[in-house]
Amino acid sequence: MELFRLSAGQAAGGIKSREFSAEEYVCQLLERIKKVEPKVNAFVTVNSEEALEQARALDKKIRDGQDAGALAGVALSIKDNICVKGLRTTCASKMLESYVPPYDATVVRRLKQAGAIIIGKVNLDEFAMGSTTEFSRHGPTRNPWDISRVPGGSSGGSAASVAALECAASLGSDTGGSVRCPASFCSVVGLKPTYGLVSRYGLVSYANSLEQVGPVGRTVEDVAAVMNVIAGTDEHDHTTAAVGARPVYSAGHDGGRQQQQQLRVGLVKEFVEGADSAVAKIIHSAMDTLAKQDCRCEETSLGAVKYALASYYTIAMAEASSNLARYDNVRYGFDDLNPEGYEWNSYFAKARSNFGEEVKRRIIVGSYVLSSGYYGKYYLKAQQVRSILRKELKSLFKHYDVLIGPTMPILPFKIGEKIEDDPLKMYLVDIDTVVANLAGNPAISVPAGFAAAAAAGDGGGLPVGLQMMADEFQEQKMLDAAFLFEGAAKVQRSPEL
Repeated sequence: MELFRLSAGQAAGGIKSREFSAEEYVCQLLERIKKVEPKVNAFVTVNSEEALEQARALDKKIRDGQDAGALAGVALSIKDNICVKGLRTTCASKMLESYVPPYDATVVRRLKQAGAIIIGKVNLDEFAMGSTTEFSRHGPTRNPWDISRVPGGSSGGSAASVAALECAASLGSDTGGSVRCPASFCSVVGLKPTYGLVSRYGLVSYANSLEQVGPVGRTVEDVAAVMNVIAGTDEHDHTTAAVGARPVYSAGHDGGRQQQQQLRVGLVKEFVEGADSAVAKIIHSAMDTLAKQDCRCEETSLGAVKYALASYYTIAMAEASSNLARYDNVRYGFDDLNPEGYEWNSYFAKARSNFGEEVKRRIIVGSYVLSSGYYGKYYLKAQQVRSILRKELKSLFKHYDVLIGPTMPILPFKIGEKIEDDPLKMYLVDIDTVVANLAGNPAISVPAGFAAAAAAGDGGGLPVGLQMMADEFQEQKMLDAAFLFEGAAKVQRSPEL
């Protein structure tokens, strides 16, 4: 039996019923990682020995009749900007190449308490700044559907490890689409929660007011199961919302909740208008699929979206420049510079030169928009646009349960194809995803189909994701819609590696 193919729910069920042991399950996944990693390069660190120890301890717990937890034995990978005690957390940067956290992030601690097994840390764009997972000190991660193409970013390692069957689920971080973009490119499910629903304690900060930790899985049900574990108020993170008792989410096993009322779906025309024709065709087909499931579907407009990308990058880069100021090779850094050979300014400059080109670019732009004379011209205006966007979305959600559109406006492209282009062209691919981060709304990417690339030899098509966005703290409504579409579209399949 190929245990590595099991969903998170199937794995937990089989381990609890003693159909197979957690140790057998983890061993198969570790063998799978050895087999496919040379092609995919999703992992930065494989947690082999500790994962096996955790599995054996869990098996003993089950034999002794103890509660094994909701995610008993389920193997998860963790994006390498989320702290796991005793495992390197490099952020794919030279600056943190040897950093080993002395504590677990809140989300990791909750996963462990639920019986999940951390199988390793996975690749990302340096400090989560990118949309391709090419900007990594550990080399690019490759898309399991076509290893010549990018997996999306910045949580490319998370999505690729799930799609390549190296783990059942993963945790990523989403600042402007960094969970949903790779979920779309790798044909898996990725969810960005409402801002404040999931603790950021233990997440290495990029842009504090935008980012959220979110799950990646092969099914909507798996993503809901992980959300049940990680969501909720955290005393260590004062940006978490006071949601009372920990939320409980379901996907399809709620007594038909989604059938109690007709789901109202709005297709945001601005999202589709900017997409490639092959992507737009699949999104229109997805709306037809939802209409056949008795959803009330119609086209709608989000006028403020034309200002969203400029607003997002102004705010994100400003916050990044502030957050990354601590990496000066004094407080955080590496050991191969001789402090006696420099006076302070030259030492600081030499240390900071070890950031990658994309990180340097964002620090410089962020420092500029916060500088005297330009704060009001750029940063303040970006915050005003953010307020306008929130109000417009609030108005739309009075009429719709979910808003839909393509997660990414283009298909996965070749590694290296856009990296030398104008950076602004790369930033444009985030146009559909940044809206949810600016407004703080939940959003999910669900596999919607496969489209042929313009070039020949694309292996039968490349993945396209459908993005669904809901009002604040309406994750359940969004999961209902995603589960309904997932069951009707039936596009899940695994790449051959």
